[in-house]
Amino acid sequence: MNIAILYTIFAAVSTAANIGAQDLSTRLYSGLGAVPFSVFIGTGIGLVVKYVLDKKWIFKFKVANAKHDASTFALYTVMGIVTTVIFWAFEFGFNHAFHTKEARYIGAVIGLAIGYITKYQLDKRYVFATHRAS
Repeated sequence: MNIAILYTIFAAVSTAANIGAQDLSTRLYSGLGAVPFSVFIGTGIGLVVKYVLDKKWIFKFKVANAKHDASTFALYTVMGIVTTVIFWAFEFGFNHAFHTKEARYIGAVIGLAIGYITKYQLDKRYVFATHRAS
């Protein structure tokens, strides 16, 4: 299957995991700081889902051991900081502008789409190409 199609499918799966985790989080807790907490939880869930899928199916990356996997995931996470700022800016921006969870989720989807396009290039160049097992 074409890498672009597969990556798009995985981005959609990760986006669904992120938004689903956020929605579940706000259903379970609606008190002070519920929205930022839900965004943090969703971001973490989406990150792990995307890493597992990208590592195996997009980059066909094999880790040498648990330490190598952990360090690769750490680098993957660092590369995701920039893209997370993009995603959060859209999500919180839409939340601030429209004050509905639906608008917040639309902002999240737009931000995640832009972020994933950027993240692919970062991961291809800096995570999975340069962090091979020795």
